Amino acid sequence: MFTGIVEELGEIVRTTPTGDDSALFAVRGPVVTTDARHGDSIAVNGVCLTVVEVVDGDVFTADVMGETLRRSALGGLRPGDPVNLERAAALGSRLGGHLVQGHVDGVGQVVAREPAAQWETVRFRLPDTLSRYVVEKGSVTVDGVSLTVADVGDDWFTVGLIPTTLALTTLGTRRVGDPVNLEVDVLAKYVERLLGPRLPTPHA
Repeated sequence: MFTGIVEELGEIVRTTPTGDDSALFAVRGPVVTTDARHGDSIAVNGVCLTVVEVVDGDVFTADVMGETLRRSALGGLRPGDPVNLERAAALGSRLGGHLVQGHVDGVGQVVAREPAAQWETVRFRLPDTLSRYVVEKGSVTVDGVSLTVADVGDDWFTVGLIPTTLALTTLGTRRVGDPVNLEVDVLAKYVERLLGPRLPTPHA
C-alpha cells in the first residue's frame, strides 16, 4: 500500500526482455534503495513492483509481467526516462495523500495544459470504464501521484498541480499526448461491488 506522495524522481537504467511478454526492469533510485531488500514493494510511476535485488548501491531490479505491461504505460519506458518512485507505506506513518494500491486501472492521456501564476491545470483523458469512479474533489492517482480532482466530464478530468509537484515528479514534463498510469480510488470500486445489482447499469 502506498500514499501517492512521490519520494524521488528515479531513472530507468535498462529493460531486459525475459520472455514473450515479460521483462526485468533496472531502476535507479538513491532514496528508495537506502533500505530496500529483496521482496520489498516500490511503486514505479504508480505501479507496485517487487524488488528482486539491489545492485550498484542505488539501482534495484524488478520483474514486470505481461499483465502489467498491457495494463500500464511501463512498456513504453526506455533507458534514461524519469520515473516517480515511492516505497510502500509503513504502519503508523502519516498518510499524506490517499490509499493507493499500486494496481493501475488503465492508461490515460494528457490532453491539455494551462499554466497559471503559481500552478498549472492539466486535463487528462480516461477510459470510459473508469469515468464513473472519478468525482469532483475526489482522489485519483496519476503516474503514482496522489491528486485531487478539480473538474470532471464524461471522459476527462482536470487537476491543479502546485510548483512542488511540477518540479519533483514526472507530471511537470508530461506533454500533450503522453500516456499516464491511472488508479482510481479503491473505495469507490468496493462500494460498487458491494451494492452490486442495486446500482443502475452504466449507459453504453
